[in-house]
Amino acid sequence: MASQPTLRQKLAQAQTENRSWLCIGLDPVRDRLPASVRDIARPFLAFCRAIVAATADLVCAYKPNLAFWLAEGPAGLHQLQQLVALIPNHIPVILDAKFNDVGHTATAYARAAFEALGVDGVTANPYLGVDALRPFVSSAAHAAFLLTRTSNPSAPDLQDRIVNRQPLYQHVAQLATRWDEEYPGTCGLVVGATYPQELARVREIAPQLPFLIPGIGAQGGNLDAAVQHGPTATQLGPVINSSRGIIYASQGPDFASAARAAALSLRERINRIREATA
Repeated sequence: MASQPTLRQKLAQAQTENRSWLCIGLDPVRDRLPASVRDIARPFLAFCRAIVAATADLVCAYKPNLAFWLAEGPAGLHQLQQLVALIPNHIPVILDAKFNDVGHTATAYARAAFEALGVDGVTANPYLGVDALRPFVSSAAHAAFLLTRTSNPSAPDLQDRIVNRQPLYQHVAQLATRWDEEYPGTCGLVVGATYPQELARVREIAPQLPFLIPGIGAQGGNLDAAVQHGPTATQLGPVINSSRGIIYASQGPDFASAARAAALSLRERINRIREATA
């Protein structure tokens, strides 16, 4: 029996086949759904399934944020489970849940993500240390993207605090590099495009770790910096995420085709920068 591909292998394949470093965040909000799907039986599933069908040849990954699905209760979780099963198997799915808890609880969270929902990777908070992350990185088929330099405005309040004579976010990048050596191929970093200088510094510290880069689009992040500093030393591309700017490109019946147009435009912008900096 062939071994299950690692998340990095799936990511590299999708990036090559689709010529894409683009990730779409699947973050549905009931009040923003198009009228054509808002009142049907499974609106989140219908909405996101249409977007996936329209964009699956343009992305390297999808990133559903657990919060938006969880807000709908059991029905939302069931729709998320169904959606993950519908996403083409060669495209990685990263569950944005920012998990972190003590070991036995983390084990339950990992089972929920990887077994119940069937995703390939998760986002996680490194604050509790490696024992709380071990359930997410114990299999090469899965990965955890660790919050390192997040894209929100108040990120410096904690992430710039000095630890061992350096900002905390840099210390996290060093720890993640060490943990990835212990659990090969399973650690990535979340580094926001809204902090381009810090993004470049994290790449210097962690040349081998893949980046999940939020902050493009509605948050006004620096796309040039994301493309320039995103690739690893072995040229695995970053996962450059856009959510609202794509999935809400239209609230009319043409929402899926509008999402495709927005995704295609951003993918091509990324590729033009890639070509210019090659």
